[in-house]
Amino acid sequence: MSIFSAEALNHKHVLITGATGGIGYETAKLLVKMGAKVTITGRNREKLNELETELFLLTEEDKVFTKEADLTNEASRKELISGAKEKLGFINGLVNSSGIAGTKVTEELDEQFMENMMNVNFKSTFFLTQSIYSDMIKQQEGDIVNVASLSGLRGTYGNSAYAASKFAVVGWSQCMAVEAIAHNIRVNAVCPGYVETDMAKMLIIKNAENSGNTYKEAFANAEKSIPSGRLTKPYEVANSIAFLLTDAAKNIVGESLKISGGSVMR
Repeated sequence: MSIFSAEALNHKHVLITGATGGIGYETAKLLVKMGAKVTITGRNREKLNELETELFLLTEEDKVFTKEADLTNEASRKELISGAKEKLGFINGLVNSSGIAGTKVTEELDEQFMENMMNVNFKSTFFLTQSIYSDMIKQQEGDIVNVASLSGLRGTYGNSAYAASKFAVVGWSQCMAVEAIAHNIRVNAVCPGYVETDMAKMLIIKNAENSGNTYKEAFANAEKSIPSGRLTKPYEVANSIAFLLTDAAKNIVGESLKISGGSVMR
């Protein structure tokens, strides 16, 4: 069977967080094309509705569950999981794509900024996964892909809070992976660099402001910093996530897959 065939994931019900962001959005569309049932969630109701409409053009309506949720809230997480299981059954795939970004140098960081970054990017992801993982253990089956970042592998100027949250995701992914594989559950992470999303656009705008350049100049500088000479497209990250969910990746465990255009090699 081809890795990206229409039947490759027809045994999967995959919950995708951050589905209203560029990576989660493209991942949801790709997974339904590969036969998966999907639960999509995010905090932007308008964007969720837009994605739902697109998915209904690609698959049957009874293979999609849409739920607006605040993952930092325990009750909201529980409602999301119970609703997803009621509509589509056992969740045997999870893509943790939700997250926020923000740049401040160390002396500018305050407790609220740091807490919010860690809550959204790590803590809420951890506890949502923990709840779904308990069912996966009972069924002795599951695949989890965490969307981390190159910032989870190396530090950069003004990125202490964000990098700390993504280092946490990478470290936890590796620890959980060695625990989970005993239950036939695979855990991996993807670590994109600059991706053409709204989040990246905001960071480039910030860089332009700090350097006194125009957005166009800052964007060009970002591209020049990448050996491949361009930013990653969201669908390219989605392709990597989808691959890690397939049986073709059965013995890939605890990896942090870099999608960097050659920016980081090690």
